[in-house]
Amino acid sequence: MDEVLEFLQKVHTYYLATVDGDQPHVRPMGTSLLFEGKLYIQTGRSKDMAHQILANPKVEICAYDSENGAWLRIAGQLLEDNRREAKAAMLDANPQLRRMYSEDDDNTLVLYFQDAVARFDSYGEEPRYVKF
Repeated sequence: MDEVLEFLQKVHTYYLATVDGDQPHVRPMGTSLLFEGKLYIQTGRSKDMAHQILANPKVEICAYDSENGAWLRIAGQLLEDNRREAKAAMLDANPQLRRMYSEDDDNTLVLYFQDAVARFDSYGEEPRYVKF
């Protein structure tokens, strides 16, 4: 899973797809953290994305490394972690978020992947899979 996190942090921006009813929604994201052996992301509880994930936790991430012509897709479920420790770890790893979020507010939402499959791809090579 370290390779998954390394890829996400290298490209800085990945795209997260959620579903609202029968309509997919995709948006750029940048937060990622390996905490207690799980891959975490963060958003604001007041955002549409948070409502969509909490209603249907199945999501997909896509990230592209233009330098190497490689991409990563992660499919799985995002589950909420309400613990202060998880929120603090995310905010410490992404200090730019502290302008908008706090581990003590009711808006900070940290989520971790469960039953996820990461697929590494590049042109001309066989895909590689990592399950976590």
